[in-house]
Amino acid sequence: MEEEPVNINEFRELARQSLPKMYYDFYAGGAEDQYTLKENEEAFHRITIRPRILRDVSGIDLSTTVLGYKISMPVMIAPTSMQKLANPEGEIATARAASTCGTIMVLSTSSSCSLEEVASCCNAIRFFQLYVYKRRDLSAKLVQRAENNGYRAVVVTVDSPRLGRREADIKNKLDVPPLKNLEGLLPNKFISEGGSGLEALASGTLDASFCWEDITWLKSITNLPILIKGVLTREDAIKSLEVGVAGIIVSNHGGRQLDYSLATISVLEEVVLAVRGKVPCFC
Repeated sequence: MEEEPVNINEFRELARQSLPKMYYDFYAGGAEDQYTLKENEEAFHRITIRPRILRDVSGIDLSTTVLGYKISMPVMIAPTSMQKLANPEGEIATARAASTCGTIMVLSTSSSCSLEEVASCCNAIRFFQLYVYKRRDLSAKLVQRAENNGYRAVVVTVDSPRLGRREADIKNKLDVPPLKNLEGLLPNKFISEGGSGLEALASGTLDASFCWEDITWLKSITNLPILIKGVLTREDAIKSLEVGVAGIIVSNHGGRQLDYSLATISVLEEVVLAVRGKVPCFC
C-alpha cells in the first residue's frame, strides 16, 4: 500500500497483499459459505449510536476489570493460532503489544511460540486457551504448564468437537507448521490426503466426547479460574453457571466452525440477561 493503514479494513488489505494466499485465506476465511463470518460484521453494522450532547468529556476512562485484573479498555486479545505465519516474532509480538496497551492476551494452545516463551517475554496479563484432547493427560500437562508460568485463567474452547469445514484451507491444502506447545506431545506433522493439515490435526487429536460433566474434571486439575469460550444461547449460559465457570465468552469461533450460526453481538444481551451478573460475559 502507498500509505500507512489507519483502520482494520486497510490492515486487512495490507495482509492480503503481503501474505502468501494460503496463510491469508487461513486467517481471513470462515467455514463453508462463510455466512456467519459475514454476519459477524453485518450485525455490528446494524447497531447505531444514539448520541447525547453537552456532556463533560474532558476526562474519559475506558478502563475496566476482568476477573479482578484492571485493563485499559474493554478489549482483550482473543486466542489465534500459528501467528508466525504472519510475523516472525509470532505470539511474542502480540504479548508485548498487549502489555504496552494494558490489556489481556489469551494465548492459543496452537501457538507458534511456546507458553513459556510468551510468559518470559514481557509482563502482560495472560490467559491460556485450551483444547481438550483425546489424551486427557496432554491437556492436563498444558494446564499445569500454564499455571506454573503465571497464566491467570484457562479459557476452554467448547465449540470444536469437529473442525468446521474451511473450504479455502482444503483447496490450499493448508500445511500446519510445528506447534511449540505440543512439541514432544503430538506428532510434528499432520497430513490429510487431498485436504487440510489442520483438519487432520483436529480429527486425529480433539476429544469429541468432551461434555458438561468434564468441566468437573478440568476444575479438579487446576486452581486457575475457568472460562468457557463458545456459548451462543441462554440455555448454555445457564448451564455454564451450573457447572461453576468463572466467565463466559460469547463466540462462534469467528465464523470458522458452524456456519449459519448466530452473530456473537446479536446474542450477547441474551447471554448476559441469562446469568444476571453472576459471572462476567465477553464477546
